[in-house]
Amino acid sequence: MLRLIPNILTLGRLILTIIFLIMILFSPYAAKRTLFLDIAFIIFIVAGLTDFVDGIVARKFNVTSKFGRMIDPLADKVLVCGAFICFAIIGEPKLFNLGPKMLAVIHWSVAGILILREAYVTILRHIAEARGINFAATISGKVKMCIQSFAIGTVVVKIAHVQTATWGYWFTTITFAVMLIVTIISGLRATQRSLPAIRVAGSWKKAAN
Repeated sequence: MLRLIPNILTLGRLILTIIFLIMILFSPYAAKRTLFLDIAFIIFIVAGLTDFVDGIVARKFNVTSKFGRMIDPLADKVLVCGAFICFAIIGEPKLFNLGPKMLAVIHWSVAGILILREAYVTILRHIAEARGINFAATISGKVKMCIQSFAIGTVVVKIAHVQTATWGYWFTTITFAVMLIVTIISGLRATQRSLPAIRVAGSWKKAAN
């Protein structure tokens, strides 16, 4: 039964993530938008806590599994990529006095960079797992996820409470810049970590044949 707890928490996070994303998409039409977004923010926090707890449970009881190593990062990708796609769709966050077209370029560029990075690392993970190489999350990956989650929370709070505050514009812009830098660096580190191991595994198979 203990072996199932991390996977149950991960599936629960996926469900909470979907609810959160739907709320973000419908937030522009909410009668009480601030309250609506505050509830979405709480759901987002709970989803993040399940990620933290399932990792602790898996390590404490030594119940890590290949399923968990594959589904856990998938849940993270749905949350992060889905959130920034939803932000781009609703045209948030507003930044300084930039017009709708420039904001759209920024929003979709940010979403695109995140999607490309996650797709690339996912391909590396599948290749590694298929060859029996452990591609579990690393510290740099967790740091990247924390910063991305912080950026998502920043946008939600800004939309709800500091829509036009100058300091909010600067805080969000700096947060986005840091997030993109860390995201790119973590992608490069994933490449460094996986390619040598994949080449070695491939050479072993050739030698065996």
